[in-house]
Amino acid sequence: MGAEQSSGVQLAEVVAAVGLAADLGLGQPLEHMLRSCVVSVRLAEHLGAAPDERDATYWTSLFVSAGCTGTSWEFRQWFGDDIAFRAAVYRVGPGTIEMVRFLLQSAGSDREGLAKVRAKAGMLLGGMNEVEKDLLSHCAISALLAEKLRLGELVSTSLLQAFARWDGKGVPRGVAGEDVPLPVRIANLASVGEVRLREEGPDVARKALRRSSAKEHDPRVVEAWCEVAEEVLDGLDQQSTWDAVLAAAPRGRGALSNQELDDALELLADYADLKSPWFTGHSRAVADLAAAAARVSRLPEGEVVTLRRAALVHDLGRNGVPNTVWDKPGPLTDSEREKVRLHAYFTDRVLHRAGRLGVLGAVASAAHERADGSGYPRGIVSRTVPRLGLILEAADSYQAMREDRPHRSALPQAAATAELRRDARSGKLDASAVEAVLEASGVPPRRPSPAPGGLSAREVEVLLLAARGLTSKAIGHRLGITPKTVGNHIESIYAKIGVSSRVEAAMFAMQQGLVEQQ
Repeated sequence: MGAEQSSGVQLAEVVAAVGLAADLGLGQPLEHMLRSCVVSVRLAEHLGAAPDERDATYWTSLFVSAGCTGTSWEFRQWFGDDIAFRAAVYRVGPGTIEMVRFLLQSAGSDREGLAKVRAKAGMLLGGMNEVEKDLLSHCAISALLAEKLRLGELVSTSLLQAFARWDGKGVPRGVAGEDVPLPVRIANLASVGEVRLREEGPDVARKALRRSSAKEHDPRVVEAWCEVAEEVLDGLDQQSTWDAVLAAAPRGRGALSNQELDDALELLADYADLKSPWFTGHSRAVADLAAAAARVSRLPEGEVVTLRRAALVHDLGRNGVPNTVWDKPGPLTDSEREKVRLHAYFTDRVLHRAGRLGVLGAVASAAHERADGSGYPRGIVSRTVPRLGLILEAADSYQAMREDRPHRSALPQAAATAELRRDARSGKLDASAVEAVLEASGVPPRRPSPAPGGLSAREVEVLLLAARGLTSKAIGHRLGITPKTVGNHIESIYAKIGVSSRVEAAMFAMQQGLVEQQ
């Protein structure tokens, strides 16, 4: 697959996928940022913005909240649930005193007693400056993403001032009025306005935004929103928001080449991994390992490319789970485990709404499925998991074992190898995918010795399960085959080893050392 050959994927589809993922971190429903983008572009047109400002408004509105994932770890230190914190920000009034009061009230929200008091005291004694630095980091991450995708200097400049205010009391300090680029003035107002309109209705939304006029927001942009935004958003309810966003995209850019798409998806992988320091580099490592395992398995190169791309974006949904869960050093509660399971569902939903990137969804969301049906989000078994998904399951599992996590240190290669092979023997992971991943990671391949009696590897699996008394139906469920196929295997096994009952087969397995080998 040539690097310069067209991928068929538009740049706008990749950027809009970032917008969808950002919605998760903001505590907003999917398509909040997409709807804000459409409103932003139409506000720019209503205001008579120059063509370059209109184009920059489009990209800025999709990326203005992208950097939130990069500050989730820091915000968790101060405010607990980073997603709940961001969702609540939309309801804070426009005055600086109101924001200071909100920050003090939110500090230590995940703590009790003296720990909460200390958190609030810390906010007063220097925490405000730390939060300001975090906001600047948010801006830097958004601008870096835009720069890597070559969206233009005006977009990068706008994103660097994502928290600037019309009255100069935002971040960076002192940047005020017309010095704040028009694209970010429009994007910020459209984002707040979309939430207000959706949650409170047009009359309350107009009143709230007019309160912010000449404080947070440009008075001219506020009035333009009050004139046209309700009508614009009402129209979106009768059409596909995704189609409206793609239709509004700046002209002049063709589809990404295959190399450009791979570069963009690597950027999305890095974006997903910024959610917590514990995940740094995880998605790229999984993608490289999965692709190498696919080549060990001699899969066609087109499938290798699809697998690597899906692996790069397999954890985009992390943004929808608060860092109080991801960074917890101790055991998770049932509720927290359920939140972890949701992140794979979020990945699936983001990709399936992301136009031509949707083809990656089935494989990407399979990263946390298991061959025996014990995984998530759908709990599907090996016969319904795509072959590429089985490799991704094994690659993601192995790579995670080899990385530090808040509740444990990274496993040495030998321990991770033993654990992965145990999961294969139990039917949790696909055995051939596990061996391909281990060989790709540098573990010497296991060369199975011929089974006694001329049994095949599958027949040995069936024999061992039958020896333990599992029914044909239970064996079929464990191995992902039909009960009838299990019956055929058992007939073949009995004929090859010269027995006629389960107990004789069990004795054969023990005497031949098959039980000890598993």
